[in-house]
Amino acid sequence: MEIKFTPWRMAYISSSDTPANDECVLCARGRVTPTADNLVLYRGASCYALMNLYPYNTGHLMIVPYRHTADLAGLDAATAGELFDLTRKSVAAITTVMAPHGFNIGMNLGRTAGAGIDEHMHMHIVPRWNGDANFMPIIGGTKLIPEALDQTYAKLRPLFDRLAED
Repeated sequence: MEIKFTPWRMAYISSSDTPANDECVLCARGRVTPTADNLVLYRGASCYALMNLYPYNTGHLMIVPYRHTADLAGLDAATAGELFDLTRKSVAAITTVMAPHGFNIGMNLGRTAGAGIDEHMHMHIVPRWNGDANFMPIIGGTKLIPEALDQTYAKLRPLFDRLAED
């Protein structure tokens, strides 16, 4: 077994705003004021933007409805509209500060489809750059994330603050 030490995550794990053991982490994050410590970038009327604690790539965000549901077809029109609008605005913000060459955007609905948190739907926004998937994940089974979460948060937060002003 390969072990990677990540001591910087202990502050997040032990923070006072982590959810109780049985509470949905996405519901808990939906109630907090956006800060670098909780990785919430923006709170809208029915959805919020959150950096992924375990990113697939630098700048990986999630757009999450406040409503605890896994039923995409059952979302009301306003929530579905804000989910997509915030996805669109997040792509623009990431493009402005990180200039990726492309994006993977989507949802994993259900555990079988790959959802890590299958009871609370969320949209993934993963910036991609030419060459970001090299031999490390394929041969070494290791993914390298070249920027710390707090650095990425500091780049993105001012753009999300402007969304709140609009």
